[in-house]
Amino acid sequence: MDFDARDAALVRAVRPYTLTSPERIVALAGAVRWIVEEKIPGAFVECGVWRGGSMMAVARTLLEQGVRDRDLHLFDTFEGMTEPEPEDRDPAGRPAARTFRRMRRLDETADWCRAGEDDVRTNMAGTGYPSKHVHLVKGRVEDTLPAAAPEEVALLRLDTDWYASTRHELVHLWPSLVSGGICVADDYGHWAGHRRAIDEYLEEQGVRVLMHRSDYPGRLFVKP
Repeated sequence: MDFDARDAALVRAVRPYTLTSPERIVALAGAVRWIVEEKIPGAFVECGVWRGGSMMAVARTLLEQGVRDRDLHLFDTFEGMTEPEPEDRDPAGRPAARTFRRMRRLDETADWCRAGEDDVRTNMAGTGYPSKHVHLVKGRVEDTLPAAAPEEVALLRLDTDWYASTRHELVHLWPSLVSGGICVADDYGHWAGHRRAIDEYLEEQGVRVLMHRSDYPGRLFVKP
């Protein structure tokens, strides 16, 4: 993937606040620009935000495009990731729960990908994007969706990694993703449960998509 000076500056600005690769950051920014240029309506939604780096990239790209009135919805527990289940395995077939337990043995207070709500709010404020359009939704997605789902979604970014949460997000947010909107699957190529949830849901809905590979885990696809 080629980076121009604009892309490189964006990566530098958000890299401390995300676990996402530069390739996925640039692909996300490209998706935002396409949505603006094509006048695709709706909010920008992310499930699983850690410190907010990916949504910071969205906010910065919207500002670059002269857009200040799109709603940004950030769904997270803000207390670390929920525990993985048996479906959740890495590319070698190893259970994600094993990594989770190993981390807990090293530090009983450790929480996988924990970042506080205040930290994320401060990081988002640092982008200069209007705070009235930034909505942090605290809690497990299984508890906050569908009640907190926006009516129209232009971009849906899935990054809670596990099968159960990813499937719940699709059930309650895919119907709101408008035709021409973009779904970003951050760990499709890595976590088996994440991939299974997406493949199953799309097959059940009879939806066929062409997936764009941004790097080994990341995928983007357009809703028909």
